[in-house]
Amino acid sequence: QVELVESGGGLVQDGGSLTLSCVASGFTFSEYSMKWYRQAPGKEREFVAGIGSRESGHSIFYADSVKGRFTISRDNAKNTVYLHMNSLRPESAAICYCSHNVCYGQGTQVTVSS
Repeated sequence: QVELVESGGGLVQDGGSLTLSCVASGFTFSEYSMKWYRQAPGKEREFVAGIGSRESGHSIFYADSVKGRFTISRDNAKNTVYLHMNSLRPESAAICYCSHNVCYGQGTQVTVSS
């Protein structure tokens, strides 16, 4: 069964950085794309970034709102996908989730103080 466990969230100051991690199990990690989503208070969950499978050459794609500030990466040997976030702003505060197909982890909270 698929399991996704996110970590790395926390409180950071305006303009600060965080790196989120998501450890996956229950499927052949390298063969699938992985994505990060976020959900801010009172808003719908939205796509943030995705990284393709090994077969796709690990193609990467970002939401326009995070291009140039966020970086997604993966380590297939560790079954882990990362999201490095720079220049965080108070409006960036959200619960961040990693995703495999239609499965999501429990999320990790990102809070940005002004």
